Amino acid sequence: MVCIGSLLRALVLRAAASAGRRRGPRVLCGRAADVRVTSRHGHGWRGFRAVAGRMMLDSSSDSASAAAVAAEAGQAQPQRRAAGAVPQAHDGGYATGGWEREDCKLSCGYSSFRGKRATMEDFYDVKLTEIDGQPVSLFGVFDGHGGSRAAEYLKEHLFENLLKHPEFLTDTKLAISETYQKTDTDFLESESSAFRDDGSTASTAVLVGDHLYVANVGDSRAVISKAGKAMALSEDHKPNRIDERKRIENAGGIVIWAGTWRVGGVLAMSRAFGNRLLKPYVVAEPEIQEEQVNEELECLVLASDGLWDVVENEEAVSLGKSEEAPESTARKLTEIAYSRGSADNITCIVVQFHHDKTG
Repeated sequence: MVCIGSLLRALVLRAAASAGRRRGPRVLCGRAADVRVTSRHGHGWRGFRAVAGRMMLDSSSDSASAAAVAAEAGQAQPQRRAAGAVPQAHDGGYATGGWEREDCKLSCGYSSFRGKRATMEDFYDVKLTEIDGQPVSLFGVFDGHGGSRAAEYLKEHLFENLLKHPEFLTDTKLAISETYQKTDTDFLESESSAFRDDGSTASTAVLVGDHLYVANVGDSRAVISKAGKAMALSEDHKPNRIDERKRIENAGGIVIWAGTWRVGGVLAMSRAFGNRLLKPYVVAEPEIQEEQVNEELECLVLASDGLWDVVENEEAVSLGKSEEAPESTARKLTEIAYSRGSADNITCIVVQFHHDKTG
């Protein structure tokens, strides 16, 4: 994301080694006899599908901690893990893949591409699991700016922290809001001695049973197709939004035009994780929308602004409904954005709902 001005660059020493950090395996947890590795068409991706029993699929780098999160609250059965490598976009190529939930009512795909940027600052996370008999799915796109560390930290910790929240099932909105803000605080504490001040957006979708919660911080975006129509479930956090400008100014900050509207003349978004030097004007408090999952809900697209800068909401969800496999849709959307001149990293997650299917 191109949104840090010369003032912030002068204050912060960027660590060149932070852009290409290691990325770990995606993990499907379940009894080994219940898991098969299947090859699906397109881009050489190999994915996991559970054919029976309880499972947890986790795209994060620490499979052991992900399993421990669910087990800690007595929410998971004893499991053995099967793992495979996740392709990443940090070498300049496309990272593309997808999964299908074991009841076949939901499938998802992702595509991530460094694009024209010299470094890759986008990260993404997908977790599919079951808690107390309820299917739970979590999807996130994290678009870093001023460095990759904040986005990487969210990929590693945000959903892990959310699953630990004691009110996750009983008051999901509260759990999401508190987890977002606590994770921001934790990140700032972890970076207290670092000579950098990077930040990140977060656009997440949390599906608990038949309730969909979309939470947003920054200018990544979530759009659904409902009864054939595109509907944004998030509003970009821009400093020139009337309500956001008022909040910033009430906190003692200023919004300045510097090529675009920026907080303090520096940051072109009004909410973000990290960005220590712009606290308390730039906050990580999410705006949350809730949707009932029924037959009208067809697909969901989460993406960084590298996509939304050049692709309209209607076009994205229209393509999401027309392709057979969501990973093909996600890959095609990133390719379209690049071909139209997007100058940013491009990351996209597509979720399709299959109301007429059974496991």
